[in-house]
Amino acid sequence: MKDAARNYDERMQRVLAHIEAYPDGDLSIEAPAPARFRRRLMAARALPAADGCSTVPPVEPKRLSMRRSTLARRTVLSLLAAPAPISTRGASAQSWPTRSIRLIVPFPPGGGVDLTGRLLAEPLGRNLGQPVVVENRGGAGGVIGVEALSHAAPDGYTLSLTGAGTLTVGPHLRPMPYDPLGLANITRLVRMPFILAVRTDLPAQTLPEFIALARQGNLRYASGGAGTSQHLTGELFNQSAGVRIEHVPYRGTGPALNDLAAKVVDAYYGDPATLTLINGGQARAMAVTSPERWPLLPNTPAVAEAVPGFASENWYGLVAPAGTPEAIQDRIHAEVLRVFDDPAWKRRFDEAGLTPAPMPRAEYVAFLRTDTEIWGRVVRAGNIRIND
Repeated sequence: MKDAARNYDERMQRVLAHIEAYPDGDLSIEAPAPARFRRRLMAARALPAADGCSTVPPVEPKRLSMRRSTLARRTVLSLLAAPAPISTRGASAQSWPTRSIRLIVPFPPGGGVDLTGRLLAEPLGRNLGQPVVVENRGGAGGVIGVEALSHAAPDGYTLSLTGAGTLTVGPHLRPMPYDPLGLANITRLVRMPFILAVRTDLPAQTLPEFIALARQGNLRYASGGAGTSQHLTGELFNQSAGVRIEHVPYRGTGPALNDLAAKVVDAYYGDPATLTLINGGQARAMAVTSPERWPLLPNTPAVAEAVPGFASENWYGLVAPAGTPEAIQDRIHAEVLRVFDDPAWKRRFDEAGLTPAPMPRAEYVAFLRTDTEIWGRVVRAGNIRIND
């Protein structure tokens, strides 16, 4: 790239030198300029066109000579002052960002996705030198918010949080208004288990008792929306434990948590936002879906202790519109890593139950493909359908 730019400058310097030496001469330059510059210089000198008609009114030879020389010199100087076309894209990426950045959270306030977005916005904005403004756009299990992202200009000024429901689960359940793997998927941000939380007055006190109660029927579990990873984790539990718990979708985590606390539903596969209810005595933690026990709930068993081999981890990622310049994606990725490398900010994520788990971009895309295959098998095995 540098060699091409240097060659460009050298060619144009030779054109300028020729004009200085032969202000009234022709354009038979020994070190030829590119054809597009030759045409512009010919126009600047008002040389006769192919049909014999001059491009300027006739003037005295001396004045014509001066005009030709001046116009040609000005033309070449303007060309030399402009950057070579090959460097335009790099310059744009280097100057980004010059204004605030919108971060879409595709769920209502109050859930784990919202918590992740708000924790990330401040330090990411500080690193980038521009504010990152969170915008909640919930609905359709997160699809509405990510669809809005997909229609935004690919200039780095609109980002969105994503998860399994919007990228790897959704395509198996509904026609998607965007190509999940065609977006500019930048990195995974955090991972965490789901918490199987139940209403405080549920008769079952242990996980085996909960499974036995579920086999009797009439239990209902909530999720943050049809097609979300919470929904599919509930279906995976049904398949693995041999039970049938009815799914009740909500428009986001906040409303689902409210109805769990009000004992409208029996259970909920929650993200770390559920800890607020558990710590406040408004819900009980029955199990976690990670392969092993979770440090934030050390006395709560993993589902795998009663259902061998069961595991389902939740995660959130960061995405930009398709076509966002590679240099801008690289910059965002680097600044996310800086956030998680800061011990103070990493501690805040850890305390919220959000384990930082960034990935290189290529590795993240491979992870998304594998996750898509896993959830596809769950959807087909359960013959799961949704109606938005």
